[in-house]
This record gives sequence, C-alpha cells and structure tokens, in this order.
Amino acid sequence: MQSKSPSESLTILTDLVLPSETNPLNNLFGGELLARMDRAASIASGRHSRRIGVTASVNHVAFNKAIPLGSVVIVEAKVSRAFKTSMEIYIDVWIEDRESGVRTKANEAIYTFVAVNEKGEPVEVPQIVPETELEKQRFHAALRRKQLSLVLAGKMNPHDATELKALFT
Repeated sequence: MQSKSPSESLTILTDLVLPSETNPLNNLFGGELLARMDRAASIASGRHSRRIGVTASVNHVAFNKAIPLGSVVIVEAKVSRAFKTSMEIYIDVWIEDRESGVRTKANEAIYTFVAVNEKGEPVEVPQIVPETELEKQRFHAALRRKQLSLVLAGKMNPHDATELKALFT
C-alpha cells in the first residue's frame, strides 16, 4: 500500500452561519459546528483510505472563538497520521471576514476515524508521509495522543508508551 501525504486528504467546507443555526447570543451552536467538522473529517478519511470512514472518537475540541451569525465559516480537515486501520484527522476552523477576506482561526478539533469495508469491518489504510513543518508536528504529536488515550483506557501499559515517556526524560 503506497503512503500518502496529508494534502491528498485535504477537505475544505465553506458555509454561512444562518439564523436557525445560532444560539440566543446569535453565535453558531457548538453542536452545529461539531456536525460540520464530522462531515469534513469523514470526507478527509475517505480521501485518504478510499474506503468508508466512520467516527471512532472525538479526541479534542477547542471552542476558542464564537462564530457569529452571518459569518463565513471554513472547516479544513486532513489526515495527520494513519495507524493500522485508524486515522487521526486534524481540523482547523476559520472565520473569514466577508469584506477583507482575512481569515481568523476560531476553533480546532482532532477526530479519529476508522476505515471499514462494506460489511463494516476495519480495513488497513495507507501510511502518512508529512511534508510541511506543521504536518510533521501534528504527525509526531498524534502518536503521543494515541498512546495517552490507550494508557488512560487501560489498553496500554504506561511503561510501553515510549513517546509519552520521552516527554519526561
């Protein structure tokens, strides 16, 4: 199976925040943003694996900046690292000023997707070869995040979490 670059999975969803999608403060509902991020991550996982991608976990979400009514919101998702059957998808959310075109980062998230066949059984995915500095940072951090998750779930012995241990030695 041939490795791929993160850019091959890049998915960009651009949309407008409408009144029916806002809370009483006229900002985008968090759940609405989560759904948009999940759709972008699903497409990115499919582009990488060329299989159906199913959400395995939402590992991290940071709602750093409210997204007001009428905003142009851009959700960018791409695979940051692939494991055997799972893929970590890093998502950046931007607000674009309609007049100047200037983008401001509003939020970010990290999802895990698993590639499955038509029966819903996990299948292997291509590995990732990061190219940019940011892709390399996210690639290396993904292994630490996976090990931490496995240790916390009791599925990995902390002594075997070599990437985590390296942070403290």
